[in-house]
Amino acid sequence: MAVGIDTGEYDVVIVGGGPVGLLMAYQLKRFGVSVCVFEQYDKNTQDAYGRAIALFPRTTEQLDQLDLIEPMLQLGFACRTSVTYKDGERIIPGRVWTFMENIKDTAYDFTLVLRQMYTEEILREKLESIGAPYYQSVQCIDFEIDQSAPLNSFAVTSIFTDLKTQKPFKLKSKYLIGADGGRSFVRRHIGIPFDGDTSEDKWIRIDGIVETDMPLNRSYGAIESKTHGNVLWAPLDHGATRIGYAYTPEIAAKYPDGVTEEVAVKEAIESMKPFHVKFKEVHWWTLYTIGQRIARTFSANDRVFLCGDAAHTHSSGAAQGLNTGIHDAVNLGWKLALQIRGVTSPEVLRTYSAERLTAVQRLINYDKDISLLMTHKWPSWYKGDPDADPYLVLGQIFEEAASFNTGLGITYPANVLNQESKLELAVVPGSRPPDVELTMPGTNQRVRLQRVTRNMAKFWVLVFTGNVDVTRSSVQRLESHLASAQGVKGHKAVGWITVSPVAGCSPYEALGTKPMGDTYFDTSSLAHEKFGVSMSEGGMAVLRPDGLLGSAGPIEAQWLLDYLTKVLVL
Repeated sequence: MAVGIDTGEYDVVIVGGGPVGLLMAYQLKRFGVSVCVFEQYDKNTQDAYGRAIALFPRTTEQLDQLDLIEPMLQLGFACRTSVTYKDGERIIPGRVWTFMENIKDTAYDFTLVLRQMYTEEILREKLESIGAPYYQSVQCIDFEIDQSAPLNSFAVTSIFTDLKTQKPFKLKSKYLIGADGGRSFVRRHIGIPFDGDTSEDKWIRIDGIVETDMPLNRSYGAIESKTHGNVLWAPLDHGATRIGYAYTPEIAAKYPDGVTEEVAVKEAIESMKPFHVKFKEVHWWTLYTIGQRIARTFSANDRVFLCGDAAHTHSSGAAQGLNTGIHDAVNLGWKLALQIRGVTSPEVLRTYSAERLTAVQRLINYDKDISLLMTHKWPSWYKGDPDADPYLVLGQIFEEAASFNTGLGITYPANVLNQESKLELAVVPGSRPPDVELTMPGTNQRVRLQRVTRNMAKFWVLVFTGNVDVTRSSVQRLESHLASAQGVKGHKAVGWITVSPVAGCSPYEALGTKPMGDTYFDTSSLAHEKFGVSMSEGGMAVLRPDGLLGSAGPIEAQWLLDYLTKVLVL
């Protein structure tokens, strides 16, 4: 038995202690699930800087729901502007990163730039604060699943090696999660194919403290170069900057002995011409090959799940890697926790792989195009003028994918969670509603919808009231019907919010009847408008624990009961 490692039984064992594995463990522990994380490497000896840097709005919203975003806001760089330069001249309107400048309906209307070292450090501290065990220098070498074991039993037996003592040990768990990177042992051992390919294209990324005469040097920048591709200029935390460029065969031919830090710096300076750049400090650099791969499924045997790079790898061109991994962890986290706690039907957990595959496959297809265009090459589908400027097409693709890049427009297909609405809204099931502002009774303080529904262990029923007389009778009828439906109204995984366009000295007086759950006033009517709810008739919407719309309908009990019966164990 490994010294100092608790080898008892766990609900969930996570292989991989990077940001995705840490976030997964933190989320599960908060939900009351026993979890343990094992990281193969000693983080103290890994690269201190580098890797992922950009957190887009939907990601920061999810981190806010988990009470993680504030320390990241204290350290990160909030970027709201972008710039494009060609031959030293600023292009207006800009291309590529301009989606950052038009982000709406969220409190996080910016890109938070924070290097992965700091993100991981915050996550480790948070994980320690809630008492979830986390071990480094421990390698998973085997696992097996008892297929005959009943649901939620300890059917997974994992074998690990403590790399410091070289002693093996076993663990029993209900579920196993592979968050162990692109070379994932978990994925390979369970036999899930990793489809895709690797190109011949290579990119360099280099971080450090620089001086430059480029005018807008604290905006996210694209410098259009014919020799170094579409050069990335990214302002980082702590006053640092990242420069990224294509390491083309022509550049590589200049350095037969390979790439060194000196070469990376020299070519970074060349890539930025005609602007002058001087490196005062180099924090990190890397040379890597571009490719796109995706696991054929993100789950196996209803017991093993893949997240992050273990499930998909792609270029850093759109800066989506860590964001996509966080979306994996959040999507799986609440589903797995509620399954273990016996709250939801097994079909809910089974939506994880299908939902995330849909989003990631779109990213893979998108990434193939932008990585070629950023390298000043044409995708195979392009049939236009070969002498045209690839960066024009690149800008168009980024503009068309703006809602996908921010994460705010990611939508999942119909399934047990995303059921057809009985009311036509401006938001479709499986997509994110706008984060509207509401008013607190009494104090008249403004509060965001996502703030009052941030408990990710609940499905939230929003009752949008309308005309006072119509609402009074509808809510009273709803209350009566739910009272006779055993186990629904007071269900531990169901929360209620009444959204009233009529304000008053108290919710009761505003509505003329007892509200469903807590009440917030929609004094500007924007909540009703953005959801697309009639101001006269009102309506109801069900939000999933991750904040996406599950379904919607009139202020009536039957459709709601039909939805909840398919999702919850009543």
